[in-house]
Amino acid sequence: MSARSLLLDRPFAVGFSASALLLLAACSASSPEPEVQASPAPASPLVRERLAAPAAAEVHAEASHKRLANLAYVPAPLADALPPGYRDESREQYQAYADNPVFAVVETPVSTFSIDVDTGSYANVRRFLNGGKLPPKDAVRLEELVNYFPYAYPLPQGDAPFGVSTELAVTPWNPQTRLLRIAIKASDRSVDELPPANLVFLVDVSGSMHRREGLPMVQGTLKLLVEQLRPQDRVSLVTYAGDSQVVLDSTPGSDKAKIRAAIDQLSAGGSTAGESGIQLAYQQAGKHLIEGGINRILLATDGDFNVGISDFDSLKQLAADRRKSGVSLTTLGFGVDNYNERLMEQLADAGNGNYAYIDNLREARKVLVDQLGSTLATVASDVKLQLEFNPSEVSEYRLLGYENRALKREDFSNDKVDAGDIGAGHTVTALYEIVPTGSKGWLEPLRYQATAQTASKSGELAWLRIRYKDPGEAASRLLERPIARAEAKPMSAASEDLRFAAAVAAFAQQLKDGRYTGDFDLAQSIELARSGKGEDRFGLRGEFIQLAEIAQSLQTSGSTPVRAQQ
Repeated sequence: MSARSLLLDRPFAVGFSASALLLLAACSASSPEPEVQASPAPASPLVRERLAAPAAAEVHAEASHKRLANLAYVPAPLADALPPGYRDESREQYQAYADNPVFAVVETPVSTFSIDVDTGSYANVRRFLNGGKLPPKDAVRLEELVNYFPYAYPLPQGDAPFGVSTELAVTPWNPQTRLLRIAIKASDRSVDELPPANLVFLVDVSGSMHRREGLPMVQGTLKLLVEQLRPQDRVSLVTYAGDSQVVLDSTPGSDKAKIRAAIDQLSAGGSTAGESGIQLAYQQAGKHLIEGGINRILLATDGDFNVGISDFDSLKQLAADRRKSGVSLTTLGFGVDNYNERLMEQLADAGNGNYAYIDNLREARKVLVDQLGSTLATVASDVKLQLEFNPSEVSEYRLLGYENRALKREDFSNDKVDAGDIGAGHTVTALYEIVPTGSKGWLEPLRYQATAQTASKSGELAWLRIRYKDPGEAASRLLERPIARAEAKPMSAASEDLRFAAAVAAFAQQLKDGRYTGDFDLAQSIELARSGKGEDRFGLRGEFIQLAEIAQSLQTSGSTPVRAQQ
């Protein structure tokens, strides 16, 4: 049987042999490689999710096989040359956020936040679980777990760059409340449809990247992206350690051999002058700026900056100031033990980019091949959501996740306030847990509170407002629509997408403290996820179920769960 046939017919078996290849290609040893799957997507990756013809599937399988074969030529994993005791204590950094509070509608009827399409938290959580430990609580961001998965949301209509839909169901962990989902789906664009790209690979080659999970993984990741470059695209390579330098000046995407050779010759060692590297990368991007094109820096690092500007706020301000030049910053996180996720996530937010954590080459392929359009091309900027609840229908509410994306009510109409961007094909899910008026909520009634007046707009659960800017525009556009009052479905009758998203949301809460999920346990989250698994073309939902089962075993294996330390 040929290797290609084996990949198509026996993906589970191939997972083991592929894992060996990926290990030689510098795949992370701390997180076992998931089963390699033969996706029926076309060889030229499209953001849109559609079934390919059998002939296209064979072409893609052949291309995938060649890519896996090529990865075998990535330099062998570097021997760890770290000082004794370096790994004895984790130095990873995460931002602590308190859960969103519960609000009474009569007191605070309006909820405002920025959208977020980052998914790095999910891959990072996966790394911990595959390594046999529960993640640190602060490493779990609910919205990034929920938004990691593709959903079959309605596409946009008219001239809007994204579609909007809602769904209401009984909350699986609290029958007294309802789960309201707001779904956004951006328009799809194939790679061939993207404007020309001016990309700067900014690579951390300091001593902390001298490990299997560091520079070798970066090299394998970037070479996956190189294969997607078109002749009209241009790539520069900038590195930093004790100092920063341009390793490869702007080179057309057609010269793939030259770009790959520059990536292959990288080696790690020295201190980490991250700030000077970022400055040089922005200079390089500005030097070769493509008007009307994609101008983006891809920063690959563990975030361990220790030379030059290294304080958190200054680095964020640097990215925020430089985004005005039309160059965005995407962060790709690598490494273990000293990983600074706090910096990586918020640098991307400040730089009008997105953040992903690369724990294996399958994740690299997902971010930089299968979802290349959404990673690079922005279809809507500064996207803000505002929901006004009708007090005659809803008495209390809480937003699930987005704790670091909260906005003041007045920020919604202020076009100078930055917010998140949506890339081509991105889906965004926001979940609210709401208490219907008359049902038991979380808050004790106030003695002197005035009785809520019946709203004049009967039949409306809430009013949804969305503001966004077309890329490059300074003035925002406003979309408004009512969310009609409807009988909440039992969760068993809800869509597969809502059932699965609810399961992921429950899982995220259970990993943190389960404050709101009560007696609803991981076993129930797993069962709910199974009911919403659906077609699962890419195997992502099945992988989640396996991770939830690992978490369940870790929580029940002893009296004290094994949890990674920050």
